[in-house]
Amino acid sequence: MKQSQFLEVIDRDEAEQRWRAVIDAAPRGAETIPLEDALGRVLAEDVRAEVDVPGFDRSNMDGFAVRAEDTFGAAEEEPVRLSVNDETIPTGVAPELEVKPGTATSIATGGMLPRGADAVVPVEFTDLEEAGPAGGARVLVRRPRTPGASVSFAGTDMGRGETVLFAGAKLSSRETGVLAAIGRDRVAVVRRPRVAILSTGDEIVQPGEAMRPGLVYDSNGRILADAVREIGGDARFLGAFRDDVNALRTSLRGALEDADLVLLSGGTSKGEGDLNARVVGELDPGVVVHGVALKPGKPICLAAHGRLPVVVLPGFPTSAIFTFHEFVAPVIRSMAGLGEEARESVTARLALQTASERGRLEYLLVGLVQNEAGLLAYPMGKGSGSVTAFSRADGFVRIGRNTEIVEADAEVEVIRIGRELAVPDLVVIGSHCAGLDVIASALARQGLSVKLLAVGSQGGLAAARRGECDLAPIHLLDPETDRYNEPFLDAGLRLLPGYRRMQGVVTRADETRDTEALLADPSLCMVNRNRGAGTRVLIDELLGERRPPGFAYEPRSHFAVAAAVAQKRADWGVAIETVAERAGLRFQGLRPENYDFAVPKARWDRPAVRALRRLLEPNSPLRKELESLGFTPTE
Repeated sequence: MKQSQFLEVIDRDEAEQRWRAVIDAAPRGAETIPLEDALGRVLAEDVRAEVDVPGFDRSNMDGFAVRAEDTFGAAEEEPVRLSVNDETIPTGVAPELEVKPGTATSIATGGMLPRGADAVVPVEFTDLEEAGPAGGARVLVRRPRTPGASVSFAGTDMGRGETVLFAGAKLSSRETGVLAAIGRDRVAVVRRPRVAILSTGDEIVQPGEAMRPGLVYDSNGRILADAVREIGGDARFLGAFRDDVNALRTSLRGALEDADLVLLSGGTSKGEGDLNARVVGELDPGVVVHGVALKPGKPICLAAHGRLPVVVLPGFPTSAIFTFHEFVAPVIRSMAGLGEEARESVTARLALQTASERGRLEYLLVGLVQNEAGLLAYPMGKGSGSVTAFSRADGFVRIGRNTEIVEADAEVEVIRIGRELAVPDLVVIGSHCAGLDVIASALARQGLSVKLLAVGSQGGLAAARRGECDLAPIHLLDPETDRYNEPFLDAGLRLLPGYRRMQGVVTRADETRDTEALLADPSLCMVNRNRGAGTRVLIDELLGERRPPGFAYEPRSHFAVAAAVAQKRADWGVAIETVAERAGLRFQGLRPENYDFAVPKARWDRPAVRALRRLLEPNSPLRKELESLGFTPTE
């Protein structure tokens, strides 16, 4: 397909400035809604109390309403005796009798203070004398009271006509409580901006529809709709549309009729099959920016129809969500009457050396872990097409346009994703395995949080040596001793036995040749594994000096190897038996290996590590579950 280049790739800040100059991001108009729907909304006008709160002088205690001067001089040894009026004041009832000098009236908490009284004596400071032949009951007051004691006077909380909330306030449960206290059942709020969302592309299918090779489920529609709602917008997902120029024109113009902002996902790279930018370019003024010096997110298209913002986000999920938060989210927040969101940042050291592309501002997703020296930022990798990278990342690092290499251990600023940096109960850095997911699930059922960072066995072992994790899953074969894992431990580490799993060569089910025949056929393409992975050690031993086609193809997981073979991008690879079975592939075993855990000695008795050790005890329910999946106990 013939491709045309971007018209002009410009700096991120300049792109935002150009776009903001032509759009209207002012708060939308006001609407009046029931109080029960007001939580999280933004007030559109000042609110004044139309009643006093409290609306009457009321008691804060169970006790007796009195004239304070009648109690002066009262003491435990010499109590003051007051006559008890023939009335008891519960809540919700107006008193009828005046408290005259020398008298008191029984009153409940919240009861309306009777005329004549100016204080309440708590019941615990009194004793009752029963009525005698000469007269009625009396109350013995053993402590003096001052005027206003244990009383809330009318209007002391909020007075009639007082401004109790100001326009622009975001309504939390505290503010809605204030509104309820002054009797407001409806409130004027800023209308939520209506955001129309269209997913586009011939390759898009909706969740629940039939899948076939070459298609992808539409995650962007869901991500963007919920992201809009999270920041105060009214998301309206209009569906997915094929790459048909007339259909796109029709759907876009329909969206523009009833929206404050329109988002399209995909179709930004200016190929002949990507029509969004062409259709948006037909608007007036149309495309303002097409191409920003960002990674991920370079193809973003910022446009307008009149003053109405229109954005074509990249199709890859991470690119889409990054550019959404950088450019679109601040506009939606402004339209919703919300202030600019403060982004929390923390200082950390980069755990691994990272290369960047000169000329583009790069956003590097990272996971944060804590060691004795402070925070470490582990690059998440996976690229702009990853759905999970953004969901699992703790934050991101901005790498400047003129930086090509960020060295390991360099100090970086991490902009947080989310408000709180949750400290996990167990940090796991190393090789990933389907069995590890089972273990993490078992720990989660015990209420323990687990952070998993898949960096390979060698990377995990290095992290354990530096004290950056609680355990490092490893499956490293020592060629000299022909033993797994234990030869790689140093004095600061202990080995927690995990399980054995079978590694082998995987092919499609119609392949009948043995491993030697596969290696001898130069027409077959392999799929390798990443350097630093335990499986890569086994592959290198298998190949020796041979370098079959596909040797340079190095995905980072057994699942990726199985997918490459199943989808015929490769003819064979090495993966574990459990993954091969799930993918319906033929499996030829090479050798069993030990998948164990290197644990820093200083962390051996941490609660989460102890919980894991208990879970891995012989004959435990977790052991039985692992064995049912083909993961047998380590010998």
